[in-house]
Amino acid sequence: MKLNSWKPLFMALVLIRAAAAFSQESDDAKLIEAARREGKVVWYTTMSTDHSKQFADRFHQRYPFVKPVVLRSGGGSLLNRAIAEANAGKHEWDVIHGTGDMVMPLKARNLIVPFFSPEAKMIDEDLKDQNGYWTAVYVNPVVLGFNTNLVKAAEAPRTYDDLLSPKFKGRKISFDDNYFTFLQGLINAWGREKAVAYLKKLAAQDLAVMGGTTVRVQLAAAGEYPMLIAYAPIIQNYANRGAPLDWLALEPVVLSITTVQLADKARNPNAAKLFINFSLSKAGQQLLWESNRVPVRKDVEPKPPRLLRGYKRIAVHPEGYKDYEETIKSYTEVMKSR
Repeated sequence: MKLNSWKPLFMALVLIRAAAAFSQESDDAKLIEAARREGKVVWYTTMSTDHSKQFADRFHQRYPFVKPVVLRSGGGSLLNRAIAEANAGKHEWDVIHGTGDMVMPLKARNLIVPFFSPEAKMIDEDLKDQNGYWTAVYVNPVVLGFNTNLVKAAEAPRTYDDLLSPKFKGRKISFDDNYFTFLQGLINAWGREKAVAYLKKLAAQDLAVMGGTTVRVQLAAAGEYPMLIAYAPIIQNYANRGAPLDWLALEPVVLSITTVQLADKARNPNAAKLFINFSLSKAGQQLLWESNRVPVRKDVEPKPPRLLRGYKRIAVHPEGYKDYEETIKSYTEVMKSR
């Protein structure tokens, strides 16, 4: 084939790409203009008050014609509020950020609808719903932290079974009284019988059990106990500030995910889609890291990258919370009987 014969094909490809780019820009422009007409977005979130304000402010800086109205609460309270409002015929929120266990109750009541954000292409397949009902915004890996003054890295446990060694018995491991998602992740990975049996063996190590990840990390840094099962970004944050802490990934690492969903009866659906796009965009994801969260975009590396890279993981999907009440019951009973 002569070189000149490629020119028509080359030009056709150029035109196709240009048309696709124009279509995307046109779609974005239409969404932005529609959001401008709506003028606000109501965002329900489990993110802390200071961080949610910072996130909303940054969104407003980028889109000053859309005013974000933020309601922040804990996962259970936020879910109950959304359901109660719907039962009363009210539909106040447009978009929601929440823990994974919130999604299926909302979906079962037809309170959320699919939305395929163009930003989701930069997120791993195991962190988004193929049907578009949810996408992870950030994650919390559950890892083994340790006080580096009390435990040498070479001698730290490397597997879940290593934690069962007699030398780690006697309040040497701090454990949370309500890490239900941790048990759910192990159930999804190993099956319920094996996971609950393991938790019983771990509890028999005479764990130091209390609530509150941040306070437990602080106590570990102070030498109250040598090790703890906790969220990696909180441990890493204190380590970055000079605390004698480090952590290891016990595989499979359980990922607790925070998701974003679009309301079925959103009063401001276009502003909601714009907010979801921002949540998943590079700018939005970088902002999440500034708030000591683990972003999920492929082109936004956590600091350090090992917070999300280099280990086998089990992301607890919303669909993976099947029989979650039974999981909570099992977890509570094991912790009480230790």
